[in-house]
This record gives sequence, C-alpha cells and structure tokens, in this order.
Amino acid sequence: MHTFRVYAYLRASTDEQDAERAKEGLTEFAQGSGLKISTWFIENESGAKLHRPELFRLLDIAQPEDVLLVEQVDRISRLNTVDWETLKSIIKDKKIRIVALDLPTSHQLMTTNDEFTNRMLGALNDMMLDMLAAIARKDYEDRRRRQFQGIQKAKKNGKYKGRPDDIELQDKIAELLENDKTYNQIQHYLGCSRATIAKVSKKIKTHGLN
Repeated sequence: MHTFRVYAYLRASTDEQDAERAKEGLTEFAQGSGLKISTWFIENESGAKLHRPELFRLLDIAQPEDVLLVEQVDRISRLNTVDWETLKSIIKDKKIRIVALDLPTSHQLMTTNDEFTNRMLGALNDMMLDMLAAIARKDYEDRRRRQFQGIQKAKKNGKYKGRPDDIELQDKIAELLENDKTYNQIQHYLGCSRATIAKVSKKIKTHGLN
C-alpha cells in the first residue's frame, strides 16, 4: 500500500505556451504505475528563475517520501549552478522524490519500498538529475544567445520592431479584472502569467485600456 502522495508540476515559460500540454502524459504515466495524482501545480514562469510561486507551494505542502512528478527535468530547472544547488537542497531536506518522464532511473522511485534499493536508485537519480539540469541550463543559455544575436542582426538591418502587445489577450484580462476575478482565476482561464495581468491592471489604473 502506497503511503505517499504524487504532486504533478506543469510549467511553461511564456503566456503563449500551454503549461497544461503535458497533463495527459503525466496522468497516463501515473495510472500505469498504479498511482493517482493528488494535486496539479501549474504556472507560466521561466525555469531559469528560482522562486516560482506554484513550485514552492508544492514544496511547502509535500511531505517526506512524496513524489514531485514532471514531464522533463527542465520543467523544474533551467537554473544556474548556485540556484540549482539551492533548489536541490530544499527538495533533499524535505525528502521529496523527483520523478521525471525523461529520466528512467527515477521511475522505480514511485514503486519500490526497499530501503537499499531506494538508496541506490536515489544516488543514481541524483547524478542523472544534475546532468539533465546542466543540459537544460546550457540549452537555455544557447537559445538566449541565438535570440540576442538575431535581435542584434535585425536591429542592424533596421527590421527589429520589438515584441508587439497582444491586444486581444489584454482586452480579455481587462474584462475579467473589471468583473472582480482574481489573478489566479485569470491565470486559470487564460493561461497567461501574473506579470501580464499586473501589466494590464497597471495600464487600467493609469490611463484605462482601449
């Protein structure tokens, strides 16, 4: 009989990405392991940022031996080395087990109760987590560098106009704010970030939104 809970964490970096895209895959994986996901934690925040509200809410709620389930390790971390060590220390101190679909060494952590096996798998899993977290960070830095180079080239050629505002999204946010919806409710309805909601809210308070 399993005495731990499984908490699923879904993350996307921007408003335009669907953080819930991996929900079906995680549900099928948990069911295939004979387990049920207790709670979903969903947010649109960069994986390169340490303090993410929903991730830390999960870590606050989770108890020792509970499982933090993700599609890929980069959903948890695109962090630099210092921040990754900080996050890893918090997870380790709470004795939470990370299980990722792209990390096969972690899958058995959901089903085994043998102490020796758990320790061996845990040691191997920690090593693989570090490796994948480092790869995720390098991928993040490479993409940022290519993006910067592209912007610089566009500016040089007089073709860069910056990122346009999503007027349709802003109108929807404004309407929900005017109907007294909370930030959490708006995030759930529209899948946008709190930063975008705050931007619209400030715009309304300052000079209204056309």
